[in-house]
Amino acid sequence: MRRESALELADLGQQLRVDAVRAAAAANSGHPTSSMSAADLAAVLLARHLRYAFDRPDHPGNDRLIFSKGHASPLLYAMYRAVGVVDDEQLLTFRRRDSLLEGHPTPRLPWVDVATGSLGQGLPVGVGMALAGKRLEQDPFRVWVLSGDSEMAEGSVWEAAEHAAYEHLDNLTLIVDVNRLGQRGPTRHGWDLDAYARRLKAFGWHTIEIDGHDVEAVDAAFAEATATLGQPTAIIARTHKGRGVAQVEDQEGQHGKPLPDADAAIEELGGPRFVRVEVTAPPTAPSRRKADNGHLELPRFELGDSVATRDAYGQALAALGSAREDVVALDGEVGDSTRTEFFAKDHPERYFECYIAEQQLVAAAVGFQTRGYVPFASSFAAFLTRAHDFVRMAAVSRADINLVGSHAGVSIGQDGPSQMGLEDLAMFRSVHGSTVLYPCDANQTAQLVAAMAELSGVRYLRTGRGDAPVIYGPEEEFRPGGSKVLRSTDQDRVTVVAAGVTVHEALSAGELLGQEGIAVRVIDLYSVKPVDADTLRTAAEETGCLVTVEDHRVEGGIGDAVAEAFADGRPVPRLVRLGVRNMPASASPEEQLHLAGIDAESIAAAVRLLVERAVVR
Repeated sequence: MRRESALELADLGQQLRVDAVRAAAAANSGHPTSSMSAADLAAVLLARHLRYAFDRPDHPGNDRLIFSKGHASPLLYAMYRAVGVVDDEQLLTFRRRDSLLEGHPTPRLPWVDVATGSLGQGLPVGVGMALAGKRLEQDPFRVWVLSGDSEMAEGSVWEAAEHAAYEHLDNLTLIVDVNRLGQRGPTRHGWDLDAYARRLKAFGWHTIEIDGHDVEAVDAAFAEATATLGQPTAIIARTHKGRGVAQVEDQEGQHGKPLPDADAAIEELGGPRFVRVEVTAPPTAPSRRKADNGHLELPRFELGDSVATRDAYGQALAALGSAREDVVALDGEVGDSTRTEFFAKDHPERYFECYIAEQQLVAAAVGFQTRGYVPFASSFAAFLTRAHDFVRMAAVSRADINLVGSHAGVSIGQDGPSQMGLEDLAMFRSVHGSTVLYPCDANQTAQLVAAMAELSGVRYLRTGRGDAPVIYGPEEEFRPGGSKVLRSTDQDRVTVVAAGVTVHEALSAGELLGQEGIAVRVIDLYSVKPVDADTLRTAAEETGCLVTVEDHRVEGGIGDAVAEAFADGRPVPRLVRLGVRNMPASASPEEQLHLAGIDAESIAAAVRLLVERAVVR
């Protein structure tokens, strides 16, 4: 293959700048100056170092390119024009309603693996991709991450930096576009390249400091990164924002705006060009792992046993890993509590310890699924809230990931409120296209773990710490979107809707009330999203009153999920919501449930009050 000269590489960089300016001008919005600073870096990478079959974006040997500085999307789309997968007409549809060229890249384009634009996420996701290649596939592909200097202030970047070095990810290269200017003015370190280098070196990275507009230096840096073994490489490139146009180059106040005079800028840059780049093809595709290698034999639990749902999760995940070679497990250094340790014991090569770094945990899961794996990432439910932005962006990325939160609710007991997941259902219900499951017993948990692996989007399973009675047989079937009516008669006067630990409290309350002559229906709403609206509506029609009870804050959880089943103009039943309204302190699980007003006694009291008021009326 012909090797482009330095002049040709520089000319390609100018073409990328011009096209970024043109795209932003057509949209009358965008970030052309942020694109212009990295244009020479992109030109050299595209022409000499990236190995990618653009006609086969699913080729397993393709390098991965992540624009962590997703606002520089005009540059990415200019690269696509240079390789011929986006034509000139399409380039100028940038940011239009019907265009695939969005303001920040998303996987609606086949060459984009993950959505970017929420700064600080590209490197953590890239770590997940590189881990898959390094530890599971032994494929020769490389992960390239283009980062802005502003986002180097994000804590998630440093979670990723430490993890990449710890895992010796020499197939990962970070390119830091140090253009000195952020959104509102200078960045923290300006053009002090050594400030970035010192920090990354301290984490165990190989670093290279260069002039990002010297194409020969850029070329040499990329070659050095590829040749470096045993550690990831960071190329720290000094660049100028708005490079090549005097009116905006290195000027404050130009971020996120089209150039003031695009025509003059294009002329100053030498005018439009039509250079076509032939990107190096990846090596021959390696053989891929099998998705299935055996029959799934889920653990079975006997009626009347007492088993924590977290234990059932761990056993079911290990069984799923035995049946499917594409299942991987990740944990945030709490595997002995979440019970992913069972998977680690049976499948150590597919177990990934992410330590106390929940953003990296979720990001790695997103990275793994881009490589065709089915990731299950686990931590305490309370701590997953730290990674909410990564969960949100996973949905934007159309990512298929399974997240599992243990130690949910006040029922964990003496550890106190810092450890109690009380907001997780609301968080995951709010995510676009998510599935939220909350099992109450061991067999139900095992069945739902298997079901999760077949779903799409973000899937969340909530597990409990304490032992719980097994109330379902091992042959019982559960589907996302379903529920189970556990107690029902023709004389039911109230329906209690519960999930997880409160199912058992609701059943106990039903027994108490039955002895008093008050018939109560009990629904196990194990699928919090999607919710079983039909069963809820039937219960409302037949009993008139619903009581929701949840080991969760009353905002955004089961009560809201039930209320929304009647939000389409249907008659709304009397609805009482029991949930955690207090600020817990250390106490036993039984005391916690009572203090929060969600134990059997509290449920029975709420039902009695409803019945009394109905009689008075």
